[in-house]
Amino acid sequence: MAPDKEKETPCVGYKRGPPWVFKGSALYQLHLVKASTARAFVPRELRLVEAFGYTLGGMFLARYHDSPAGAFDELVVIAGIVWDPPTSCAWAARVLVNSVEACRHGRKEVGLPSHVATFSKTEASALGSKPLVKSNGFLSVLGIGSAVPEQESRREIEISETKGSSTKHLCNISMPITGSHNKHHKWMGPAIRMSLPSFSGQTEDHPDLLKYSCKVECRVRPVSPARIWNPRTTEPQECSDGKINSAGPKVLADSDAQSQSISVLLSKPIFALEFSSLRMHVDAPKIVVPHCKKKEVGYSSTESEL
Repeated sequence: MAPDKEKETPCVGYKRGPPWVFKGSALYQLHLVKASTARAFVPRELRLVEAFGYTLGGMFLARYHDSPAGAFDELVVIAGIVWDPPTSCAWAARVLVNSVEACRHGRKEVGLPSHVATFSKTEASALGSKPLVKSNGFLSVLGIGSAVPEQESRREIEISETKGSSTKHLCNISMPITGSHNKHHKWMGPAIRMSLPSFSGQTEDHPDLLKYSCKVECRVRPVSPARIWNPRTTEPQECSDGKINSAGPKVLADSDAQSQSISVLLSKPIFALEFSSLRMHVDAPKIVVPHCKKKEVGYSSTESEL
């Protein structure tokens, strides 16, 4: 049918880049993720940045009102931070978008584990279900407290992956309604500029290791971490063969990758940042050689993309 063909056609907006420009708002939330969980996604030639059995992972939840694919939602599940001198970069375990064009671009052009999903949103003054993940006392150090008022207005998002005619529930995310949507939270924080480098690749579409950069301009302020839970799934810790997968995404089955992604989301949050007036420039990815392999073949630092 004609509508299906249109969905398969790459969005014209992506052809104008790179850099590809995305405008909107986002929640950037860091979690303490078990190193054993993160290693299921990270290539074995990259060193995971960890301490006491944990690494920094989390999520990047964004709503773009303007992008090469038009308006869409995105959830990036961050497995952890990897080190390849002289930089450290994030590694995405799973990327969920409610845009076929954005999904295709992520897979084909950026080497991301992108999947199409639905983002069902509701707003309420209180939630009836109890979340599995709660904020902690670390927020007091940031001066924003650890308790969230029970009667405050919140937005709940139910995220489900879609594949063909089937749909599988992934998680629920609940967060306070802030910024321009809440008259009690008018302060949007200082304007900043920063770069968020990330590794990608080693997928079916891109077997090479890739690196790309997201240059961000936004207003940023600390907020209470979002509540994340999955009432239909217990937290998985092992792959289907009963052993933690340490060989990276090349041998991690998609069903296991989805389960391990839920483990990342359900891990303990430490703090969250709200990005408003977001303008993000994403550069085209480049093929890179891991530091350990550069030593093996005698690469000099000037030959490295890093």
